[in-house]
Amino acid sequence: MLTILGFVMIATFLVLIMMKKMSPMAALILIPALFCVLVGKRAHLGAYVLKGVGDLAPTAAMLMFAIIYFGVMIDVGLFDPVVRGILRFCKADPVRIVVGTALLAAIVSLDGDGSTTFMITVSALYPLYRRLKMSLVVMTGVAATANGVMNTVPWGGPTARAATALKLDAGDIFVPMVPALATGLVAVFLLAYVLGRRERKRLGLLTLDGAGTAPERAVPGPAAGEPVLAGAGGGFGARVRTSVFRTVSIRTGKGRGATAGGGGGTAHAGTGATATATEPAPADDFQGLDPHRPTLRPKLYWFNAALTVALLVLLVLQTLPIPVLFLLGAALALTVNFPHMADQKARIAAHAENVLNVSGMVFAAAVFTGVLTGTGMVEHMARWLVDGIPDGLGPHMGLVTGVLSIPLTYFMSNDGFYFGIVPILAEAGAAHGVGALEIARASLVGQALHMSSPLVPAVYVLVGMAKVEFGDHTRFTVKWAALTSLVVLAAGLLYGII
Repeated sequence: MLTILGFVMIATFLVLIMMKKMSPMAALILIPALFCVLVGKRAHLGAYVLKGVGDLAPTAAMLMFAIIYFGVMIDVGLFDPVVRGILRFCKADPVRIVVGTALLAAIVSLDGDGSTTFMITVSALYPLYRRLKMSLVVMTGVAATANGVMNTVPWGGPTARAATALKLDAGDIFVPMVPALATGLVAVFLLAYVLGRRERKRLGLLTLDGAGTAPERAVPGPAAGEPVLAGAGGGFGARVRTSVFRTVSIRTGKGRGATAGGGGGTAHAGTGATATATEPAPADDFQGLDPHRPTLRPKLYWFNAALTVALLVLLVLQTLPIPVLFLLGAALALTVNFPHMADQKARIAAHAENVLNVSGMVFAAAVFTGVLTGTGMVEHMARWLVDGIPDGLGPHMGLVTGVLSIPLTYFMSNDGFYFGIVPILAEAGAAHGVGALEIARASLVGQALHMSSPLVPAVYVLVGMAKVEFGDHTRFTVKWAALTSLVVLAAGLLYGII
């Protein structure tokens, strides 16, 4: 009964959020509370929730202060050179932009923290996606999948948990998996290329400088209240307080051009002509990275760079708990960059919305995980799956573990999977001569999908900053992330790693 109710609870949650019948926060709280009553454990609901909150409180603290820290670093211009390089590479070509999204997410993911990756990636590329009217779920899907593959570094959570659970060395697990994971990363770049081609076909080849020589047609003006970006090919988007006129064009490769004026512009059509559009960009709250923003601290650039490198090194070395590192880092960054109390309050207020949204989702997820674990549903579900493995598959427990890791790491927390399920799978494998190292490596396969799980707090940083509905992100990303995980599994089998 608990097995059935567990699957029904998860299915109900996913259906309701994907159909947008409930917000993710409400669904994470109300649905497990209802099922806790249905299984006859309503008297223990409070204990389950408090246990879940206690388990996730360090994660919530880490995310809160990580958002403040990296928000301040973005404000003061630490990442501006990196963003300029990415935007210079991307120009206004949707293919380059989506591939650049995967590249940036993969590079930043080397720190082993998903929330950091998503904050930097979205801050850099969100204005460009919005300006060019590209699909934001493409950005979130590619970033999450790339981060999922890279999240397997030894100082990241999954590999460390697998090593701890099976009493193995993290390097022995990770290093042989590098070829398979590299293949998975190549698959992410191919996916980005395909999705970029799809966006290019939908939008055309965009340019933002109006200097094209091929026949062009103008894009429709931006949505009401959306300012244009200043130099997306080599600079940043700026928050526009007054109307700014600039030229926007699309290369179509066809012998006709058209001009659509936003505001007071006029429209013309002709053959073999180059058309341009002069658009007014009204002020609103759409915020890009203004190269002249007053929060920039160029004189403190190398201090901030050194502080960030030191923070990441300490994070990798696990010198202090991650929440403590970000607590200290955020306090130091605020104090040095903004010594005046009013400025510090302004910076905290500027990032308060993201902090509140993400921390709220973490504590809502604590209700879900608390009930799922406390009632025993997750244990019954896992044992039902393991017990259902035919004896004939015993010698292939590496393959079985890899396949099971894809759905189980999506529906369970990494702690639950690696400390609760992987030891059972390793025990079953040992009975058929399959080593614990093979099981541990196979357990990493599902991480590409795991990063889009509703139980992963960092994904709410991603969808929140990108202003994407979680249900839309789930519908778009799950199939591509699952395919990437299967590519990693197939590569592991092909290379003889699993």
